[in-house]
Amino acid sequence: MITCGIVARMADFKFSFYPAGWLRRIMSFNYMKFDYTKFYYMKFNLMVTKPRYLLLSLLIILAGIYPVNAASAPVDPKVLHVINRISFGASPGDIEKVQGMGVKKYIQEQLSPESIPESQSLKNQLRQLHTLRLTPVQIYNKYEPRRRKKLSPEQRKKLRKQSRQVLQQATQAKLLRAIHSNRQLNEVMVDFWYNHFNVYAGKGKTRILVGAYEREAVRPYVFGRFRDLLEATARHPAMLIYLDNRLNTAPNSPGAKGRQKGLNENYARELMELHTLGVDGGYTQKDVITLARIFTGWGISRNPQHTKDGSGFYFHRRRHDFSDKVFLGKNIKGNGEAQGEEALDILASHPATARHISYKLAQYFVSDNPPDSLVKRLSQRFQATDGNIRAVLNTLLSSPEFWDAKNFNAKFKTPYQYVVSAVRATGIQVKNTKPLANTLKQLGMPLYKYPAPNGYKNTQKAWLNPDGMNRRLSFATILASGRLPLSKQLLNQDRKNNQATPRETIDAVQLTNTLGNSFSDKTRNVISSSPPRLRSALILGSPDLMRR
Repeated sequence: MITCGIVARMADFKFSFYPAGWLRRIMSFNYMKFDYTKFYYMKFNLMVTKPRYLLLSLLIILAGIYPVNAASAPVDPKVLHVINRISFGASPGDIEKVQGMGVKKYIQEQLSPESIPESQSLKNQLRQLHTLRLTPVQIYNKYEPRRRKKLSPEQRKKLRKQSRQVLQQATQAKLLRAIHSNRQLNEVMVDFWYNHFNVYAGKGKTRILVGAYEREAVRPYVFGRFRDLLEATARHPAMLIYLDNRLNTAPNSPGAKGRQKGLNENYARELMELHTLGVDGGYTQKDVITLARIFTGWGISRNPQHTKDGSGFYFHRRRHDFSDKVFLGKNIKGNGEAQGEEALDILASHPATARHISYKLAQYFVSDNPPDSLVKRLSQRFQATDGNIRAVLNTLLSSPEFWDAKNFNAKFKTPYQYVVSAVRATGIQVKNTKPLANTLKQLGMPLYKYPAPNGYKNTQKAWLNPDGMNRRLSFATILASGRLPLSKQLLNQDRKNNQATPRETIDAVQLTNTLGNSFSDKTRNVISSSPPRLRSALILGSPDLMRR
């Protein structure tokens, strides 16, 4: 064992002197075809091991003296599994809480987020984000005024700067909730449903509306009836702009003019392919065209008199196709806006929708290739409860497939899940989320910025690659060293002084206890044989923390 340790550390020393080109070739290997943990540890040591630590490590190994590990014994895998799957990872005290109340009670508590009080500190932080209280109409009229042509260059510049605050504050609120909310399953489901009903913040005015979209069309419905969630997203201005239904107009109708003079099938197609039935849901191109005709006139208005609730949705009767229609084999009378309501009823109750949603939930919470038995059971529950999401989740979280040990740590974290879980594990009270938002950009997952309507994927194939691993390890190293200014908001003029202040590094023993000392033998060996100042980075960048 000692010999192996010496060889391993000497190998690290040898690798650290190879040229960068050789390193790039090593990292170009396909992790899916090789033991990625082997290359992972090698890469991590290349990043953080400095020559002055190698002698210390060799002396420790030669003497047989390993640093004292004050961490607790490993925790029940079921406790760790449920925390990792229905939250964004353990924060200090979470394991003890779940152990104390029991796994089943913890699940039921998380399924009823309204019963869980939030911390006052989180409430205070969110209260400071003033744009979160604005309706879509208020956002429109404040940050996209009609008479922009009369603004001076200085006024335009000021308005652009102010409008950027809307997306910045939406991003800040999302990260603060994910990291500090006690209602963790609620935040997990917000992430799930936002990706399912994705809206890209880079298209037109969606940049100022995605925060309101998540807050009004997604967040209130994550445990409710799927039908209500479906309608809320269909009516929201962000979705109407993103998938162009605001332009969707019956040809030759009285309101057909300018850009709004013909059918636009974008929303109708994605509504069936992505939001409900699935690509193999049995619909035809004729159904797409019919559905587009059904949703003609569903648009937006910034006039407060048109939308007294400030939602921004407005039905333009003069642009609607009032003819009778046959959709998915069912007759729909030409009764205006209600045609869309009836179409949503048909889609939400369709067996293909139940199967499609059940598959995605099973893939998110169980495995990348979920068992057919589970998908079938969830689909039956979906239909029996009229699409009650809470009931379907309850069935999923109590299923044998969810608790099958082969599915423990089987899911590779998305960049968002990884970054949030790493920060939660440290226990840092985050006040400045900008470094995290920037990290997510570097990791290829900027919040609200996925261009395609299918949203970010949550599978290993999408995220496990050499470049992504390299960037994650860099983040782990910086976070562990205390160089990421998360605990306070920095002003531009204070940056120089802040760089000189002592860094608060992450304690490895405390971190180990927070995570339940649940590392593989390989990870434990690497950590125990490394210098103390490197251990927190090794933990945060370990393959164990990359999975959930």
